[in-house]
Amino acid sequence: MKQETIDRIRKFTEDRDWDQFHSPSNLAKSIVIEAAELLECFQWSDEEYDLQHIKEELADVMVYSQNLLDKLGLDADEIINMKMSQNEAKYPVDKSKGISAKYTEL
Repeated sequence: MKQETIDRIRKFTEDRDWDQFHSPSNLAKSIVIEAAELLECFQWSDEEYDLQHIKEELADVMVYSQNLLDKLGLDADEIINMKMSQNEAKYPVDKSKGISAKYTEL
């Protein structure tokens, strides 16, 4: 996410004095709630969906995720790269390419 966007999210929260409501557990709950709303966009069809509604719900997930990163003092690039390294070790290309099995089943 661009720094300008991150700053905009932070300013939005700060201007409204909402940080007081942003405990890690409240933010985690909000991420799950918004992710469920994102999933609802595909409830009855995998092919017919409202792209604008998907964008809105995905943005909500990302905004709450940025708020949680801030609350916990985490860096998105750092934790994503840490997790990608773990995933690359769990799912080596030669064993997992084209296969959707869990790493314990490779």
